[in-house]
Amino acid sequence: MRLLDQLVEERAELSETVDGILTRAADETRDLTEAEDKNLADLKARADALDERITELRDIQVQNLEAAKLRAEVAATDEPESRAAAGVVNVTSEPLTYAEERNNVSFFQDMYQSQFYGDPTATQRLARHRDEMAVEHRDGTSANFAGLVVPQYLTQLAAELARAGRPTADQCTALPLPQAGLSIEVSRITTGASAAVQAAENDAVSETDVDDTLLSVPVRTLASGQQLSRQAIERGTGVDALIAADMMGAVATVLDDQVLNGSGSSGQMLGIRNVSGINDVTYTDASPTAAELYSKIVDGIQQVNSNRYAGADLIIMHPRRLAFMQAGVDGSNRPLVVPTQNVPQNAMGVGPVAGYGNTGASIAGLPVVTDANVTTAQGAGTNQDEIYIVRRSDLLLFEDAGAPAMARMEQTAGLNLTVTLVSYQYAAFTAGRYPASIARIGGTGLVTPTF
Repeated sequence: MRLLDQLVEERAELSETVDGILTRAADETRDLTEAEDKNLADLKARADALDERITELRDIQVQNLEAAKLRAEVAATDEPESRAAAGVVNVTSEPLTYAEERNNVSFFQDMYQSQFYGDPTATQRLARHRDEMAVEHRDGTSANFAGLVVPQYLTQLAAELARAGRPTADQCTALPLPQAGLSIEVSRITTGASAAVQAAENDAVSETDVDDTLLSVPVRTLASGQQLSRQAIERGTGVDALIAADMMGAVATVLDDQVLNGSGSSGQMLGIRNVSGINDVTYTDASPTAAELYSKIVDGIQQVNSNRYAGADLIIMHPRRLAFMQAGVDGSNRPLVVPTQNVPQNAMGVGPVAGYGNTGASIAGLPVVTDANVTTAQGAGTNQDEIYIVRRSDLLLFEDAGAPAMARMEQTAGLNLTVTLVSYQYAAFTAGRYPASIARIGGTGLVTPTF
């Protein structure tokens, strides 16, 4: 008995150690380290060995008790009263494992101890209870046991809010944000040197003073905040981690929207579509088709070539617009954008139909990124989207490594037991170094497509 008590005590200490490791990682909102993973594996191996030994000792204990009980029953039959009542069997009953009179055990407590701590005693009681219920031949359904058929909440499968994310921002040239300052100044040559044929020897050569204009790129702050009760964090399961992940997703989506659509005023970035001096292509069509849109895309590509003197290397469009082009067919009902990477005949594009972001599709030889942050509310009917053809090296996005950051403040409303969570990052974006490296396609031919 003393050995059994020692093993049970050691098993309880192992459970407390495991809880401490998991609680510390949860409080710090992080994954387990490699050392912690190995430590947990070692603790589990030792716990399994202890459970096996404890079970063996308890079985021996039960056997001893049953033998002692049998001896007592045999001895009782030697009493005169028992002999007088020879041939008479007295049937007694034993209360069920979780009967009301056994108020020292709890079904729910045993479920918890068995599932999370591997308590062999609780596991044995649950098994005995299962056997007892197996002989109860009743027609009851789960409705009869509303307090026992408990719902299972799979907190590890909790679904975050679906967000558009940052497909376009991830295609920009990523640069580190300077450690200080709220603006980044970039020099742009706006008046270049001149050159001409020298009229004659010793004549003056062509000379024009080079002049630049500063391109000022503001550093913006993007943030999301939540206030949670300590009860929700401490008594809930993964509440703070789920909310933190959603806030970081919100910040990422807003950043991407700013890269595309920022107005440049009221604290916003200056997005791709609002940069002054970009190439504009208008597609006007009451009955738009994929084949007609293809010619506009080629026009946008050639305008970048002609004015930037360098090639575009990316097409950005809304998922609905790529689907419209993939649904387009020729006179023989053959798709114009084929869902294969093999070299097809007379196709204007290739790539899979399903996908979001960097889909693997290409049109006119340029990769296509789909982004739900692309506007779909342009034009008189506020139902037109746009297409952007860009040169990625000219889109500069300055960010801190590891952004967005998470801040947890527990004292801002400490008297209310309120915890404030904030996800934030600093970022600066510019597409203004070479506006000619952007071509924007818009017009009535880009209204909501029909399929």
